[in-house]
Amino acid sequence: MTMKATKITSFIQKYTMVLALVVVTAFFAIRTGGKTLFPGNINNLISQNGYVFVLASGMLLCILTGGNIDLSVGSVVCFTAAIGSVMMKAGANMWVATLAMLAIGLAIGTFQGFWIAKVHVPPFIATLAGMYAFRGFSNVVLQGYQVSISNESFLNIFGGGANCYVPDFIGQMMGREGKPNVTCLVVGIIAVVVYLLLTFRKISVQKKLGISQSVYGQLITAALISIVVVWLTWKLANHKGIPTVLIWICLVVGIYNYVTNRTAIGRHLYAVGGNEKATALSGVNARNVYWFAYANIGLLAGLAGVLTAARAKGIDPTYGEGYEMDAIAACFIGGASAYGGIGKVSGMIIGATLMGVINQGMGIMGVDSNYQKVVKGIVLLVAVMFDVLSKRQKR
Repeated sequence: MTMKATKITSFIQKYTMVLALVVVTAFFAIRTGGKTLFPGNINNLISQNGYVFVLASGMLLCILTGGNIDLSVGSVVCFTAAIGSVMMKAGANMWVATLAMLAIGLAIGTFQGFWIAKVHVPPFIATLAGMYAFRGFSNVVLQGYQVSISNESFLNIFGGGANCYVPDFIGQMMGREGKPNVTCLVVGIIAVVVYLLLTFRKISVQKKLGISQSVYGQLITAALISIVVVWLTWKLANHKGIPTVLIWICLVVGIYNYVTNRTAIGRHLYAVGGNEKATALSGVNARNVYWFAYANIGLLAGLAGVLTAARAKGIDPTYGEGYEMDAIAACFIGGASAYGGIGKVSGMIIGATLMGVINQGMGIMGVDSNYQKVVKGIVLLVAVMFDVLSKRQKR
């Protein structure tokens, strides 16, 4: 194989899911006459999949420890949302209810992490038990009925009300409200400028340290990401602006990208998934790493419960079903290894977006929901098969 062919193969392997996302987006745009790219539909794509980005950020940490997963998160989302909804219906302050949801999620994750880390119960069994138990507790709390939320402040802040968008402060100061949303455009431009500055700084540091990285490749990647952000900003600006759920998504994704790339616990997660015995011999308490991963996803399940309750303006006993599968699929499709030790938050974002585009595209086309599940299953199988085959080639 020639050097050029090797580079092309390496590029395709590295950006397979990115290319797949581009192809799938173009396919549905053509088949729906461009409807999937309407500003309103892009806004809906973000709002409908907010819980996927949040849960997948936590699920990625569990997968990094060795391909482990948490099957209970969907039930925990429903349980925490049920507690919060009942509290607000009874007159509790929205912030007290929100903190209660987060605290309960963290407590559940810590509890399940104890059995996994200290008692050595297999994660699949421990979280399967949690899936059944907390689904049952949700029914008990809700008494089998739906509970609605009428607190407008809660709905708007967490992405469920008609006004759950960042107000156009800049447009108001300029005396021109409407479309496009000026604040949204300014935020998008600032985000692009900051990202480009960080990219240039990263390239400069690599040169000083003598790290061999393709400068052109990084610049092309940065340019493409910047174009996508500007395009997305323009679309949102021509709808209602920045949905508040997008702020929560960016906050979670940003924090976990930093944790996995820049912190000691992030390095420990990759190390445990790569070789747990060697990691233990190097002085790292591998069991505590497991505990951290599962306590962490419990906290994010609580946040996903907050977002779900806000978007649905309440909760009923069926909410959260299948959420764990969406989060797991987003991670594996985004390049996380089924064996652990490999995976990035950026890849998870691509995986979650791809699943969202497929769901929305087929929904607009009127594809039966059962066939939608079939397609999602095939996409997940192909992604994991690609990972397995890549491992075999390396061996």
